[in-house]
Amino acid sequence: MPFIYEDYKKSADALFELSGGAEPEILLILGSGLGFMADEIESPVYVGYGDVPNMKRSTAPDHKGRFVFGRLCGKNVAVMQGRLHCYEGYSMEEAAYPVRVLRLLGTKKLLLTNAAGCVNTSWQKGDIMVINDHIRLFGFGPLNGPNISEFGPRFNDMVRAYDGEYIDLAKKAAGDLGISIRTGVYMYFPGPSFETPAEIRAARVLGADAVGMSTVPEATVAAHCGMRTLGLSLLTNMAAGISGEKLSGEEVNQTAEESSERFSALVRKVITGM
Repeated sequence: MPFIYEDYKKSADALFELSGGAEPEILLILGSGLGFMADEIESPVYVGYGDVPNMKRSTAPDHKGRFVFGRLCGKNVAVMQGRLHCYEGYSMEEAAYPVRVLRLLGTKKLLLTNAAGCVNTSWQKGDIMVINDHIRLFGFGPLNGPNISEFGPRFNDMVRAYDGEYIDLAKKAAGDLGISIRTGVYMYFPGPSFETPAEIRAARVLGADAVGMSTVPEATVAAHCGMRTLGLSLLTNMAAGISGEKLSGEEVNQTAEESSERFSALVRKVITGM
């Protein structure tokens, strides 16, 4: 059954109590191999996803499945150390559920991060891409079902799903840090299998620069409820069929670890300016 507004309100009220009355300005969602960033939070308060009514548990490898509330770069933040994915058996609405819950706590800014496969053959593994748009062709979206008008309209605009000022902020932050950054389109695939070489060729024809199994559900819900969103992809592997190498989750995590210093510096710089 689709969630109703009262479900989200119950979750938000419980999370407010469990977090000690947190009112985060920014929600930071950490993708595969990027959970290390939660260790940088000052005065952290931890809340497991399973402790929040109506919220699903994270089962993905290396996703700790908890909120971390505290301070980062002088801002009150909520960090999702691991996210929810549709390949875990969850609907898109369930995968994006935490975004609406945090919106009810007053959060208006969203920073999405992910590990993604690189489709653009002129780029390379280890590059960082700021998302300026996305493509989703699979199944119903997270807004399917009765509209919850307390969050937004039945038909919401997606032209500005990724905030233009935040995209410029990320580019400037990268320049200030001497970090090379790409700008491009992220394409959603449901997973958990990596994409086939034929699917990657199709994605390239459609205009995608990177592919992944997350981010789009959260970005769509955030746009619906009026949150300003920035998306950053760490390109942890060349997508299927490009290099001829076998893809693995171990490669994703290894590249994330090797890029941790650059990626962390960029995220901190961006959060400072949000």
